[in-house]
Amino acid sequence: MDVDISIVVPVYNEQENIEAVYSGVRAALRNMDLSFEIIMVDDGSSDGSYKLLLGLASEEAALKVIRFRRNFGQTAAMAAGFDYAKGDIIIPMDGDMQNDPADIPRLIEKINEGYDVVSGWRRDRKDTFITRKIPSILANALISSMTGVHLHDYGCTLKAYRREVLDGINLYGEMHRFVPALASQFGAKVAELPVNHRPRLHGVSKYGISRTLRVILDLMTVKFLMSYSTKPIQLFGKWGVYTILAGLGSGAMTIYMKFFDHFSMNRNPLLILTGFLLFMGVQFIVMGLLGELNARTYFESQGKPIYVVRDRINLG
Repeated sequence: MDVDISIVVPVYNEQENIEAVYSGVRAALRNMDLSFEIIMVDDGSSDGSYKLLLGLASEEAALKVIRFRRNFGQTAAMAAGFDYAKGDIIIPMDGDMQNDPADIPRLIEKINEGYDVVSGWRRDRKDTFITRKIPSILANALISSMTGVHLHDYGCTLKAYRREVLDGINLYGEMHRFVPALASQFGAKVAELPVNHRPRLHGVSKYGISRTLRVILDLMTVKFLMSYSTKPIQLFGKWGVYTILAGLGSGAMTIYMKFFDHFSMNRNPLLILTGFLLFMGVQFIVMGLLGELNARTYFESQGKPIYVVRDRINLG
């Protein structure tokens, strides 16, 4: 049976916070005339998180529990929650009680204004300045610049999505934070809403500054998917042409130096540079052609269109 709202909560060694998250979400939705489910995904916890979830789920049918065989990471946990969610609106949130469940009704109200994605913005973030805030500020600026979707806080888990927005998005790596940018590629209307952020009272943070590198690598993937996933030859072919032209220029200079400056070609390092540039240019073009073949195989074998229809009139 479908429900109005699905709350997805990844959990990893958060036994001290689970009951507070669960009761907070129930309290936030209690006065709303909406059906809901709470999906908690145990991402291979080694503490008593799963036992506690079992006890809560036995008392409340609205609480659904998914347990991984091992720790797969936050993105995988959120992807599993999205796959099993039945709500028309899906709202992920952290399991450490730093996200405030009281913000959930505000996110739903914003969605009902006509938006497809509403992203939380932890404007007054309760985290350490050096290891959390500064990397976050830099990462958000970089992501906004490269994707063209300008948000203050891509890393905030608390977001609201219309179900159809998530249906066409597959998550890997650390890609969960890029869903607003990927959704925007398909024409989704994205809004941002300041939300409350609270200090962690129990447990230990699972994130560190080392995560920044993984985010940057995934950002490269997102940029490619957004700009060139259906036309890779335009990326690799362009650089191939530039490289070949540079090689031809280097070759011309080598010949000029041979006949006018009487500089031996086999002693001229430009000759080696010419061969290298021409070889690399051909390699770039071949990579673009192979990318085109892979893109066509992907879309055609799975029957995936390269467009997304928003509405249909008199077409059934």
